[in-house]
Amino acid sequence: MYETKAKEIVKTLTLEEKASLTSGAEMFATSCLEEKGIASVFMSDGPHGLRKQEGKQDFMGKNESVTATCFPAACCVASSFDVEVAEKLGRGLAKNCQAESVDVLLGPGINIKRSPLCGRNFEYFSEDPYLAGSMGSAYVKALQAEGIGASLKHYVANNQETRRRTSNSKVSERAMREIYLSAFEKVVKEAKPWTVMASYNKVEGTYLTENRKYLVDILRKEWGFDGMVVSDWAAVHDRIAAVKGGCALTMPGDSLHDHVIVDAVKSGALEERLLDEACEQIVALSLKAQANRKKTSYDMEEGHRLAVELAKESLVLLKNEGDLLPLDADKKVLVVGAFAEKARYQGAGSSHVNAYKVPTLQEVVGNCPNVSFVEGFGMEDSYDEKKAQEAVNAAKKADVVVVMAGLPPIMESEGFDRYTMKLPRCQNRLITELASVQKNITVVLENGGVVEMPWADEVLAIVEAYLAGEGVNEAIWSVLTGQTNPSGHLAESFPLCYEDSSAYLTWPGEGNEVTYGEDIFVGYRNYSSRKQRVRFPFGHGLSYTTFSYRDLFVERNRYVAGQTLEARVTVENTGKRAGKALVQLYVGCKKGATAINRPVRELRRFEKVSLQPGESKTVIFTLDQRCFSYWDEGAHAFRVPGGDYTIEICQDAATVLLQQEITVEDEYIASGQKYDLMTPIVDVQKHPLGKEFMEEVQPMIDAVIARMDMGKASAQMPYAEEMPKELGLLSEPLQTIKRMLPMLPEERWENLFQEMNEE
Repeated sequence: MYETKAKEIVKTLTLEEKASLTSGAEMFATSCLEEKGIASVFMSDGPHGLRKQEGKQDFMGKNESVTATCFPAACCVASSFDVEVAEKLGRGLAKNCQAESVDVLLGPGINIKRSPLCGRNFEYFSEDPYLAGSMGSAYVKALQAEGIGASLKHYVANNQETRRRTSNSKVSERAMREIYLSAFEKVVKEAKPWTVMASYNKVEGTYLTENRKYLVDILRKEWGFDGMVVSDWAAVHDRIAAVKGGCALTMPGDSLHDHVIVDAVKSGALEERLLDEACEQIVALSLKAQANRKKTSYDMEEGHRLAVELAKESLVLLKNEGDLLPLDADKKVLVVGAFAEKARYQGAGSSHVNAYKVPTLQEVVGNCPNVSFVEGFGMEDSYDEKKAQEAVNAAKKADVVVVMAGLPPIMESEGFDRYTMKLPRCQNRLITELASVQKNITVVLENGGVVEMPWADEVLAIVEAYLAGEGVNEAIWSVLTGQTNPSGHLAESFPLCYEDSSAYLTWPGEGNEVTYGEDIFVGYRNYSSRKQRVRFPFGHGLSYTTFSYRDLFVERNRYVAGQTLEARVTVENTGKRAGKALVQLYVGCKKGATAINRPVRELRRFEKVSLQPGESKTVIFTLDQRCFSYWDEGAHAFRVPGGDYTIEICQDAATVLLQQEITVEDEYIASGQKYDLMTPIVDVQKHPLGKEFMEEVQPMIDAVIARMDMGKASAQMPYAEEMPKELGLLSEPLQTIKRMLPMLPEERWENLFQEMNEE
């Protein structure tokens, strides 16, 4: 409806009017032509809370923004592994936007956490595209169901802040499709965001704001996106190239250069139909925004309660030896650290929110006689001997010590990347000193990204709070005291040290060239495939109760492309507390099980279920073709490679609880490959005619091998069952087979290649 009306309106506009629409009127407002029915659309920062400035808008956010609810950041929300949490976040944000007359919220950010040091990781969900896409899709659907448009960002391969405006991301076609585009594809297809934001960086040497391959060919033609493409702020360098590339709206305002568009159309440098297409996107967005506007009031207390609820669902219990947690009400508890007074609850930069209220931990605890506080260390990385000694002395007298640690704002923000995974030295040193005099220590972390924990073996309990929003301390205390049973799980891997991270050797690149050398092996895909030890694996999370998983059932032991496959598993609460269990389903593929180099397992489905003690539930998953596919660069399409796979129910990305083997049939997709005598047998078998031919001649080949006594030798080969199928004879060219089969006439070979190459 909006698109049809927009086309009609654009036909009535002058060239100058069209040009004026393609850049903003103000910092966060689009241009308008009220007499034509085109109203200005107001956009605002705030993936996890509204950042609408009062009075004059400015690029750096110098002016105070309106008071708003600061919800947990994406790094925290993703740890809930619960799409309902993402939905509630979207609805909560929408209500705040409606009350402040905001039409489009600039979020969510669903970029992949390629490196643990990206300064903006707190704004992103995960290192896994399926999880990021699932959470992002739920967020966008809920936000837009309330009449507020989403701006899906930052599209695409925008995985660092270093040289973010000039860097060129060099990503293989396969990694781009499987890892970096996948989450965007899922959200675009499932949630249909009103807008998509083109990022600062280049891909394949072309700025995203000018990159027609990604903005038109993939986004629109392949995925069916029908919304508006907007630039990231100040990401357009060439207005004409942006319109040609498919970026409809340049932000912020650039009216001084609108004449460039007019002149380009008049000179023939820019086709007017492309300008019309851009204007149709902008006008359709305006019409949609106008139709969905409704002035409402916003209840700040209700918003705060929701922020607390979401944080409770997302905190991750990483370690709990000896059941130190939950805290015993009769024990003397000492809280150490400046974060108790000044919590780190949100990120810095364009997502910074003027929060409604952030109760300190002291305020949350109240006048509890068994809980005392000492500072120990401040927000600066300066070891104060007097404060530290006071904390050590107090720790000796306490029953339990809770250390509130984390990354101060100066260490992570939009605009720059972190240069270390370490916590401030003063924190690491004091935690170790406390552990030398007190064994019952819990460390609570407030941070937007992964950190090293050199003291992890010295403390009994660790809670990851991430940036949990304005309700951070209420959520933390609820988890520590057992009022809330923690159910969060890590949406990213915690390596032992930065040098272990998958992108360590190639991140953040050389000059402006950023080569994604780890390819598809990002995060747990790397660690699990290499059986590399990490501090805490992707998907890890503990509870105050226990769960058992049993009766994995997969409906068939053979899968053919195009089918769906149902898998179900029963999970039971075997403990004494009510809790929420996370069921993680991965599709596994041992190295060498197919002719394709793949991660040993990949998350394909997940579901969180609430269970009372003794209660059990059966969770049913439906797996589709994409669950078994990889991106075939020859065919330029997702394809299912044949081989042996496992359906796995996992505790985390490193620990398999249940598994069932299945055989997957190879899917053939024409890729333009030419076949001849030098084509390896393993490649010939992927073609239906080649497979048919090999099945025909296999008995003759077996007879030759038997006469050569190679069959007996193969049977005696140590670890023969572990040999990848593509090794050995299958890696030989057809020429080898021809020599083994002199009885086949030359005409048979010629006909084979002619038929296989006809496609």
